[in-house]
This record gives sequence, structure tokens and C-alpha cells, in this order.
Amino acid sequence: MLKGAVAGRYAEALYEIAVRDDIVDSLEKELKAVVESVEISPELKKVLYHPRISAGEKKEVIKSLFAERLSQVTVSFLSMVIDRQRESFLGDMVAAFVELANQARNITDIHVTSATELTAKQKKMMSDNLCRVTGRKVQITYSVDPSLVGGVVARVGDKVIDGSIKTRLASLKEHLRQIS
Repeated sequence: MLKGAVAGRYAEALYEIAVRDDIVDSLEKELKAVVESVEISPELKKVLYHPRISAGEKKEVIKSLFAERLSQVTVSFLSMVIDRQRESFLGDMVAAFVELANQARNITDIHVTSATELTAKQKKMMSDNLCRVTGRKVQITYSVDPSLVGGVVARVGDKVIDGSIKTRLASLKEHLRQIS
């Protein structure tokens, strides 16, 4: 609960600044780059999240690594997050920021899981159908889960559209059990 509330508040405040300064897209790219760097570097993650490393030292590490590539708004935001000891929420803050930006752009993030890798034609059909169903532009990430046996599962926010054979078989099994 705390995690989402904290991330949401920081993301909303940063988003207001980004809209005011007309830097939403560039700020999003910078924030994603920082989070990606933290995720792929165990050393950076360890430094950033370590409670005994001072805020000043953490800010120096961030500045030395990113100052050349980041805007002053991003550097100030990261410094504030570090000062307030909210580094562990950074990934959630960025995700919430991207979600706010996508809402304004009328874009919906969707995660599609299929039993096998979808072809380009199938992905295009999936995208077209989901655009029609949601009434918005869609940004789809794909993954493969062979345990689905066949079909797809689409996650649109809190909703799940499950068209997998695995679920259909489980439903049929339950139906047959009730009949017996």
C-alpha cells in the first residue's frame, strides 16, 4: 500500500512539472534509462539502496554516472528522492510516471502471453483487435508461456482476458466434475 501511494505522489508531482515545462517525453526516456541502469548493475543497485551510504555519497554517484546525460529536472528529482530516502521506490515512481504520460497520450499498456511465439501478422491482428476493444492506442509487450497449451492471455490494467486452452480445459474439467 505504502509503495503505490508513495510512487503515485512523486510521479504526479514530477508529471505536473514535466507538463508545465513540456518535457514529458524526454523526462520519460531519462528516467527509464536511470532505472534500467540501476536494474542491470548490481553494484549501482547496492550503492543506491544501502542504508549506511550517505545521501551525499549517493547523489555524487548519480551525478558522476548520469550528469552528462540527464536534464537538471531529472537530477533534481533523483536528488530529492535520495534526500527523502525513497530510492527503493524509484522503479515504481517511474512506472507511475509512464502510466500518467500514457493516459494523457491515450495509450494503454497491455501484456500478452501466448503459448508460442506470435508471428508478425498475429501481433498486428492482436494489436488491431485490442485497439478496437479498448478504444485507445495500445502498447503491447509479449511473452511466451508454453504451459498455456494454446491461445493467449491479455492483461489490460486490472482486467485479464483469458483465451488460453489451459483455462478452457480447467473449466471443462470442473464442469465434468460437477456433472458426476
